[in-house]
Amino acid sequence: MDSLIRQLYHYSELGMYSFHTPGHKGRRDLLAPVVFPAYDLTELPGLDMLHNPQGVLAEVQKKAAALYKAEETFFLVNGATSGNQAMFMALLPGAKAKKVRIERKAHRSVIGALILSGLTPEYIPSVIHPDFNLPLGLDLAQFADSWEHIDAVHLTNPSYYGTVSDLAYILQQRDIRRPSLPVLVDQAHGAHFTSELFPQGAVELGADLVVHSTHKTMAALTQAAMLHVQGSRINRFVLRDILGILQTSSPSYLLLASLERALDTQERSVWDGLYEEVKKLHQKLDGPLRILTEQDCGSYGIKEFDWSKILVNVSPLGLSAHEAVDFLRHNFRIEPELWDEYNILFMLGSGNKPEEVRVLTGALEELVKRFRSRMSSRPKTYRAVNSSPLPPVRLSPREAWLSKKRRIAVKESLGEIAAETISIYPPGIPLIASGEEITEEVLACLLQADSYNWQGWQGFNRGEIMIVDM
Repeated sequence: MDSLIRQLYHYSELGMYSFHTPGHKGRRDLLAPVVFPAYDLTELPGLDMLHNPQGVLAEVQKKAAALYKAEETFFLVNGATSGNQAMFMALLPGAKAKKVRIERKAHRSVIGALILSGLTPEYIPSVIHPDFNLPLGLDLAQFADSWEHIDAVHLTNPSYYGTVSDLAYILQQRDIRRPSLPVLVDQAHGAHFTSELFPQGAVELGADLVVHSTHKTMAALTQAAMLHVQGSRINRFVLRDILGILQTSSPSYLLLASLERALDTQERSVWDGLYEEVKKLHQKLDGPLRILTEQDCGSYGIKEFDWSKILVNVSPLGLSAHEAVDFLRHNFRIEPELWDEYNILFMLGSGNKPEEVRVLTGALEELVKRFRSRMSSRPKTYRAVNSSPLPPVRLSPREAWLSKKRRIAVKESLGEIAAETISIYPPGIPLIASGEEITEEVLACLLQADSYNWQGWQGFNRGEIMIVDM
């Protein structure tokens, strides 16, 4: 069996074009000032302390806060996952059981945050775009009223696929109906929203806590992230204590230094050339292929979109995304971020160059030429995305986690309370979340198990599911 180090070497020698995370794309020049292993140091004199910054780290965090227009910024070395966890834990002090309104398409770290905090979710469904069969939008009617019974809102904006909801409207409704209510935003995929080329960031719009997964699109090492705070709705003393609990006591100075490097290289000029090439890609290929473009804004709950996420649906060619990815990888050395049945997501970062987008454009044009004869010859049949009413929440995720559990056959699970969160991936929307009742609709989908890629289902191979033993 090959070692991990050998496999990493072999992959790096392939010379693939990176259209996936991390955002630095392996460019040595972007991270040249972060010298490894010489800078792999600990909290030594002059290097400050992450959990009590008074010197150089405090200054760099202030630089980040200025860029994002936050009142205070915290560097994270445990990824945006720790940021989501900290946001939820910061809601707890002095509170009884609280309810948080959460998008169903939230990242799985949010379920973990619910387990850690004990908060009760009120899930809101996403709007499924029929052309992509993906959760790309948010129905604003869910925020027109009914604010009285919730204690916070957590939103995912932008989505994994780059779609942006009308966060300004939601914050306006909050200010009118519940001015004291905190709004938390997982902007993991929008750390690069720092110029007019991109949608406005959540901090600027007025969110109280915002997490950025900086490494996804900027020149930071994997795991490096930031958490931004503003206003008086969040107790910052509590937030600092929580970050000290959740994050390692031995932070990597390579990760911290890479966050500073990400700030220093986040200039509009880095993105201008990429933007022009993506516009050309849209013009040439949205027709033979179905591509998410600015024409999709204003429908299906989408207000804006991030052009640096190139979402391509290949079904007009009569082939699957898997077939298309094989063609692109083997003929053009193109590596996408993800794909499902018919969609492929290509992600740009500050490490990409305009000529790489031109390579992608040419490769997609060749894909169209090669498979044009199959256009519309194969009917598009999407797997079902559960659009039924969301299952009733019987226990909080924490209550379900701490309960006595047992495994039973899936076919016998109707009416039971799930003790695990099971998602179809991609896109990763929970079919059933821990603490919810297994309904007829959920059971019917679980019984089609062989048709899907599952996340979080430990008993899949045995046809079993973990339930709460009442």
